[in-house]
Amino acid sequence: MRPLFCLLLLAANALHAQTERKLETLLLMPEPKAMRSAYSITPAGAKTTVLTPYRESAVSPSGIEPYSQEAFSKLGMSIETFAARAKTAADKRLIQLKPELIKGDDGRIAYAVYRGESPLFATLLVAPSLPKIFEELFGKEIWVAMPDRHALYVFPAREEAFHEFAADLAERYTTDAYAASCEVFAIKVGSEPKVVATFAGEE
Repeated sequence: MRPLFCLLLLAANALHAQTERKLETLLLMPEPKAMRSAYSITPAGAKTTVLTPYRESAVSPSGIEPYSQEAFSKLGMSIETFAARAKTAADKRLIQLKPELIKGDDGRIAYAVYRGESPLFATLLVAPSLPKIFEELFGKEIWVAMPDRHALYVFPAREEAFHEFAADLAERYTTDAYAASCEVFAIKVGSEPKVVATFAGEE
């Protein structure tokens, strides 16, 4: 009986280890430039947004926390290497998610959105495969907005496509305690996100 009990205990521990999700340590979080750290990156064309290295935290009320200089130095990598790995990690999260497709009054798909309780949705901005997913639906270029950490909106690359939603995006940005960005990013396959518009005034 004792060997059998040990085997069952080992199996239970293995199952627990498989089902318990590992906390993400490679996150590039869009956030207002007032929140920037020493390791923040300014995206092309951005005036009010930076990308800051974050990690998930079991003790932080928000579920994530920015790296302190001490914690980042312990990683033993440059910000460039961190950013490259964060993009790969974002891609891995992206392929596990399914966007919600929202139709307009004309019955056509107006935009898509990834959203939920997780504070990681805004980090999907840097996932390299994001524009490829929507290429057939919206064309080779997409426009992306993330007013808070819990959602990422994808529009066709036309100002009128997101214009009617701008007020709602601005409200989410100004009222959420964990705002991400009031800027709109254009993304093409093989290119870095670039700011092309804003839906709220500068901070």
